[in-house]
Amino acid sequence: MGRYRPPQPRSSPYITRDGYEALQVESKALWVRRRDVTKALTAAAAEGDRSENAEYIYRKKELRGIDRRIRYLQKRMPDLKIVDTIPSNQEQIFFGARVTLEDDAGAEVVYRIVGADELDAERGWISMDAPLAKALMKRCVDDEVRVRSPGGERTYVVIEVSYSAAS
Repeated sequence: MGRYRPPQPRSSPYITRDGYEALQVESKALWVRRRDVTKALTAAAAEGDRSENAEYIYRKKELRGIDRRIRYLQKRMPDLKIVDTIPSNQEQIFFGARVTLEDDAGAEVVYRIVGADELDAERGWISMDAPLAKALMKRCVDDEVRVRSPGGERTYVVIEVSYSAAS
């Protein structure tokens, strides 16, 4: 029997329009990929002994992964709420904001606050459920923000807030 792991807390149901469209494209692509994997699995199963058939074992594992992702998207997408409006107070930080911060060392970093299903560290997109994003919510330019991270407590100053649609 495995160790008990409590269920993960539910992530926020908010997403940008572009993020939702990307999930729809992914879902359609998964169905196409599933069809191709199923054909390859059928061909591998026809080869005979399945216990030592590497192609068959690999395709079963791949199909399981695709089905898991499809099931997740089918459960998650109906619950998502698309946020495509700009807040009336554009001086404050809300969902969808692009925020420029300055850390203690004077280095500037730019983050965009997005939904949990569209985060991308390379682009500087952070989930609104992340500790940094939670600390930034409803802050304004020149506010000081303290965030506890695994590396210790960090302090940032908000330099700029924008809501441009560009990535």
